[in-house]
Amino acid sequence: MPGTNPHSNRREEVPPDQFEAFIKSLPAHGYVGANITIPHKEAALAASEPDDRARAVGAANTLWLDDGRLRSTNTDVEGFIDNLDAAVPYWDRDDGEAVVLGAGGSSRAIVYGLIERGFETIHVVNRTLDRAQALRERFGSAVQPANTTALPHLLKRAGLLVNTTSLGMKGQPDLEFSLSQLPQNAVVTDIVYTPLRTRLLDEAAARGNVVVEGLGMLLHQAVRGFSLWFGVTPEVTQE
Repeated sequence: MPGTNPHSNRREEVPPDQFEAFIKSLPAHGYVGANITIPHKEAALAASEPDDRARAVGAANTLWLDDGRLRSTNTDVEGFIDNLDAAVPYWDRDDGEAVVLGAGGSSRAIVYGLIERGFETIHVVNRTLDRAQALRERFGSAVQPANTTALPHLLKRAGLLVNTTSLGMKGQPDLEFSLSQLPQNAVVTDIVYTPLRTRLLDEAAARGNVVVEGLGMLLHQAVRGFSLWFGVTPEVTQE
């Protein structure tokens, strides 16, 4: 977020091997802060001074300058929770379990938020099981690591299905699994917002599930970052 023009922003294409050097020189590029997206959230945490939330999650998505110090936090937690609260106020009232696809930085924030909301069983499904097991080591027994072959069985008990991977994003392959075992009263949400409606959401909606798009999470997570950068707290509206 450039500091020369209040409330302005732009995107930067930075090669992975130059990521740390770039974010540590934000002032030289005219920035007062930045949002970080996948797959750099863990690297952003390591290259900055994280607050308690970012440290607890193990990933940072929001950077800001504080008297010359590069600070970081994680606003994905409230972005995810606030989006669901706004779209489906009853989403957490069921006794169903949560199934979370992916074990990266976004998954960490979402698992943390679900535990805060009182979910006692969160199945983290990942192609490489050790990444999912790392979330159990961080967050405790509420996290149940699993690989993709377990999905049909896990979906039977799911009250919430969350895609935190980049699969389904424009330019990426689609998720390839059947929703036939998923209860029709389960809520399905995808953090991907390009396209706005992914194949996962289209298939879930077609079978009668309530779906929540990823754009709302993007907007809600931006509120605290905007406040940190510009001293103005925006409101997220339906429009």
